[in-house]
Amino acid sequence: MHTSKIWIIGLPRTATTSICVTMLELGFKTAHTAYLQRCFDSAQVIADTPVFCDYQALDKQYPNSKFIYLTRSFDKWLPSIRQLLSRMYTNLQRGDGGFNPHLKRCFNDVFSPLTENNIASDEFLIQCYTKHQQGIHDYFKHREQDLLTLDIAASDSFAKLIEFLGLPQDTQGEFPLINMKGKVTAWNKINHPLKVASTNNGRIDSRFAYQLI
Repeated sequence: MHTSKIWIIGLPRTATTSICVTMLELGFKTAHTAYLQRCFDSAQVIADTPVFCDYQALDKQYPNSKFIYLTRSFDKWLPSIRQLLSRMYTNLQRGDGGFNPHLKRCFNDVFSPLTENNIASDEFLIQCYTKHQQGIHDYFKHREQDLLTLDIAASDSFAKLIEFLGLPQDTQGEFPLINMKGKVTAWNKINHPLKVASTNNGRIDSRFAYQLI
């Protein structure tokens, strides 16, 4: 098993929580979101915010990293991301509180301009997804060995993950179906010794080491 960092760079609602639960079961210290420098330093696997937005800077800060890009069919992703963005919209845009600044920045960067009309637009959401995807393909154009593109709904997805991680081919496991029907709280309920806390009881760091390069 390699010891380099593994970054899950798929957008929200592409099964980031499912793969994080799987990585815990495979023996990796894992965080779903990271808002503390010590989380970045201690976790082997990190997904979601701010990773899907900042993967290029993280690559420079943590050499020899590996990356897993999660995909999902538009017929499944569009209603799911729309529901998520609609629920988050007010707290993403308010200037007097709401979500933490790292989360606000990442969502507003990737889903720009984030407006209620754009959230309702399939064309806009597909454009955001495609732009993010193209950026990943361009960045890893000559580093295919460092990137795994994965749709966990595919029958061979677990086998591909095991091969990418360098684990024995007979390793058993699966991707659990969680956070279905728009729910996004499943990770909070996970109790596992390898789970890494994303915050310090809700407190976060204002900046991370990779932002100072």
